[in-house]
Amino acid sequence: MRHLSRSQIFKDYERAFSEAVGLPLNIRGHDSWSPAHHGKTDHVSFAAILARFNKARAACLRAQTDASQKPHSTERTVTWFAGLSESAVPVYVGDHILGFLETGEVMLKNPTKKHFASITRQLRAWGYKADWKQLEQAYFRACVLSPKRYHAMLRLLSIFAQHLSILSNQLVLRREEHEPTNMARARQFIEDHQAEPLSLGRIAHVANISRHYFCKMFKKATGINFIDHLSRVRVEKSKTLLLNPNSRISEVAFACGFQSMTNFNRAFKRIVRRSPTQFRESLPKLRRS
Repeated sequence: MRHLSRSQIFKDYERAFSEAVGLPLNIRGHDSWSPAHHGKTDHVSFAAILARFNKARAACLRAQTDASQKPHSTERTVTWFAGLSESAVPVYVGDHILGFLETGEVMLKNPTKKHFASITRQLRAWGYKADWKQLEQAYFRACVLSPKRYHAMLRLLSIFAQHLSILSNQLVLRREEHEPTNMARARQFIEDHQAEPLSLGRIAHVANISRHYFCKMFKKATGINFIDHLSRVRVEKSKTLLLNPNSRISEVAFACGFQSMTNFNRAFKRIVRRSPTQFRESLPKLRRS
């Protein structure tokens, strides 16, 4: 998730999305919720002001908890205190949810004096004192979208989430700047020899440490275990080879170090979320030579 949030493609999309739609965009882990405005500069928005009230935040968290019961494969939309809606769209790495693109703080109905009065009554009932004039101004400045436009915006987010999912495997394999030398050496050896049979013992020997210690260090450095990393390296290589329409899928599999088509198909589908055949069919049609 750290790689995605720091990636240039996310930063570019976040800026374009916010400028075009006028809504904040956040990316977060799969097991947590955070306000879409978290870390943003607009501290006088209606949502930001409400977030200062503990019970208003609690109402938001309750709505988010209810939404977490929805199927993970779908986008989630919650409407919390004061009629503000927020949505989250899943981003996958392989067949696992890596995190969510989150946006919202938007009303799907026009603000009214009557609705604002009910909000202030509830806040007063909770014992809060506030700058009611500032809150009212923020309320009537809140972004309002029709349900149709809001769902169209979520469709754009879903497309971007799919794009991030495609890139996520490459980001998982990306090296950290301050990676231990022996881990960098091991990763380079895997990349250079991925077509060969590679055992844990062989890679641990390259790193000049025991297999047990190598497993601990490798997981700490990469976030995934050795077997998963090796599969991802081989799948990334196979995606490049599949660009050649003259190469048979079986040839690609064995050229990348997979010992059987079953293992190749299983690993490819787990990581890319489609079969090698489906992946190739999704590519621009190239003429066979």
